[in-house]
Amino acid sequence: MAIRPAVPAQRAGFGRVAGHYLPDLVYGANDGIITTFAVVSGVVGASLSARVVVILGLANLIADGFSMGASNYLARRSQVERDVDARLEAARHGAATTIGFLIAGVVPLAAYLVPLSPDAKFPAATVLAAVALFTVGAARTLATRRGVLRSGIEMLLVGSVAGAVAFGIGALAATVT
Repeated sequence: MAIRPAVPAQRAGFGRVAGHYLPDLVYGANDGIITTFAVVSGVVGASLSARVVVILGLANLIADGFSMGASNYLARRSQVERDVDARLEAARHGAATTIGFLIAGVVPLAAYLVPLSPDAKFPAATVLAAVALFTVGAARTLATRRGVLRSGIEMLLVGSVAGAVAFGIGALAATVT
């Protein structure tokens, strides 16, 4: 009988736990990047100030992150209403969604939170969002077993379309108001 070292066993346990919540983290991260980038794009499309980008971006990040996590919790809890342990597990899944949303969702705002020239902020936000979208999309392969490139490009395309639509709506709204 072989004796296993303690450290690999601890890592294996952490890996199992992280893998258990991976779909929630990825789901939250994807939505966090896309919705925050859409807010940034809409505000820029409307030619509003960088201050408005930060205000609306942070408001969206916090409120939508909470909403996503709470919705995940409520959906899971509705299946196990009377089981306290299952309700705690539902809360952990909700928290994982919120954490993924907040951590990844701040990425498109980062260009507006650091000192950059005003003309560089939106291009930097776009590049940061694109890299984050591809990376998180590619990370989905840990749960889906699909190809890294395909998953990354798929998420990049979804986020790009959402950003383009939001930019266009912002630009259109600015002309009619």
